[in-house]
Amino acid sequence: MAGRVLAMVLAGGEGKRLMPLTADRAKPAVPFGGTYRLIDFVLSNLVNAGYLRIAVLTQYKSHSLDRHIALTWDLSTLLGNYVTGVPAQQRLGPRWYAGSADAIFQNLNLLYDERPEHVVVFGADHVYRMDASQMVAQHRASNTGVTVAGIRVPRADAAQFGVIDTSAGSRVIDAFLEKPTDPDGLPDSPDEVFASMGNYVFTTETLLEAITADAADDSSQHDMGGDIIPRLVRDGAAEVYDFADNAVPGATERDRGYWRDVGTIASFFDAHMDLVSVHPIFNLYNDDWPIATWHPQQPGPKFVQDGQARDTLIGLGSIVSGSIERSVIGHGARIHRGARVEESVLHSGVTIGEGATVRRAILDKHVFVPPGAQIGVDHDADRQRGYTVSDEGIVVLGKAQPVIP
Repeated sequence: MAGRVLAMVLAGGEGKRLMPLTADRAKPAVPFGGTYRLIDFVLSNLVNAGYLRIAVLTQYKSHSLDRHIALTWDLSTLLGNYVTGVPAQQRLGPRWYAGSADAIFQNLNLLYDERPEHVVVFGADHVYRMDASQMVAQHRASNTGVTVAGIRVPRADAAQFGVIDTSAGSRVIDAFLEKPTDPDGLPDSPDEVFASMGNYVFTTETLLEAITADAADDSSQHDMGGDIIPRLVRDGAAEVYDFADNAVPGATERDRGYWRDVGTIASFFDAHMDLVSVHPIFNLYNDDWPIATWHPQQPGPKFVQDGQARDTLIGLGSIVSGSIERSVIGHGARIHRGARVEESVLHSGVTIGEGATVRRAILDKHVFVPPGAQIGVDHDADRQRGYTVSDEGIVVLGKAQPVIP
């Protein structure tokens, strides 16, 4: 059954709201959790669920993403398994993808080659665990055109999401509302609504018909959530899959049903803080449903002199002689004596000089913080030095961005 399913991962997102982390890379290639890249979560979910033919549709600044896929996700070809990056190829003329639906339309040759019974279309930049086979099983049993994954969120937060409206006792989607301000609550939970997770399972014939009709519609934005799903909702061919029903092996009561859209600096930072508590809100240490990635050929992290860390993840090859608290540190970092890192995210190759302080900050790869420098202590000074400071007071430095002492 898994062999009749083709998975397509939409990984062309520009990620403007994550600037400067996306200044030099596509959003799905942004490092996460000290070791991973965002795309590793969806690929791990699909592979763990048994879907081993995966096309990753890329476009924006995709070199590091393509390289990561090629080096990390090399599946055995003996049975025809693969994870392959598919860049925009201008198959239909000299233009790039006009939207996520157009990305699929320009790559319909993948469907014609594989001839799957069903197509799993997932986003590439969310942090979560999900057994996609359970969603596919519901889709098969329902005999509908498309199944949309929905996660229950407070009704007060509905304006941040595309909202799925259903009737009592039915999974059929009656309406798909884009960021409504005052939607009705769920029949069984009036204070909650279904937010779309951006994950879909299509019957192949339905997908082909919808994508082709959308391509001929000049008024369409050619977006999966904004155009394709509403079209199928109007046809009565869409149902919801309740993410709360998804049971992942090894999940704890605390992290069951965890899903984060890390599309902003604040949500990206908060998702990292979810990792570091004693009983984490999202537990990376689940051996029954591992998140796979490439690991550098480096020794384990080393603590020397007065080096110490509390509630912190530290990558391979890092050497710590300073103090770290509630932070996530990538591989190959250097935290020198007297330095303090508090509630921060340091990507690989970051160096914190002697006596420096980094507080509530995100530092991209290879940032060098000189001895005695301060980041996140005085936000006015941070802005004057050209650092990005979010509305929530999170300081962000891009890849190898110079730090002014």
